[in-house]
Amino acid sequence: MTKKDTVIFDLDGTLLDTLDDLKNSVNYALRETGCPERTKEEVCAFVGNGIVKLMKRALPADASPVLFEKAFSLFKEHYGIHCNDLTKPYDGIMEMLAVLQDRGFSLAIVSNKADFAVKELANIYFAGKIPVAIGEKESEGIRKKPAPDTVMEALSQLGSTPERSVYVGDSDVDIETAANAGMDAILCSWGFRGYDFLKEHGAKVIISSPKELPEYLY
Repeated sequence: MTKKDTVIFDLDGTLLDTLDDLKNSVNYALRETGCPERTKEEVCAFVGNGIVKLMKRALPADASPVLFEKAFSLFKEHYGIHCNDLTKPYDGIMEMLAVLQDRGFSLAIVSNKADFAVKELANIYFAGKIPVAIGEKESEGIRKKPAPDTVMEALSQLGSTPERSVYVGDSDVDIETAANAGMDAILCSWGFRGYDFLKEHGAKVIISSPKELPEYLY
């Protein structure tokens, strides 16, 4: 790996464990629309491609467009209020960020999570540490991951380039995103997918603890 000075992070499953809050908001929407609830494991399997696909996957396969719109609206309303009830950084994340910051790395978050939630959580947990946080903004004509659009927007805001950057994530979507952006990728096995899944999907570098990231980059 060539010398890097920029790190772009995924959010859910990489920096923050958001799964319990996502599950609770999904199940609130399902209950309110009379649909069967989902387990934490099921919701974990559904995340990664944005909240539209999350709710489509969570609803019954024969759900009508009207049912989807109602459930999706309920999910967004609930998650907007409860996105930080149980969410927390993974162990070692804050210490890892402090090391990267001390060593002069430029840092950003790029996520398929709704942009309002990405910015809210980034402000709560990473204010003063990660200056750029970009979520899903397809309504503005910016394609979500694995398209490189949001990554390239983050690099532009940081004044960096793909060659100087590494993308850190926890899923197959992140592997594809890094490739589409022309960036090296580092995958974390503590997130939503796990080591075996990441290896099977082509991950070349997998770390098992946040403290390994500065060691790998330095």
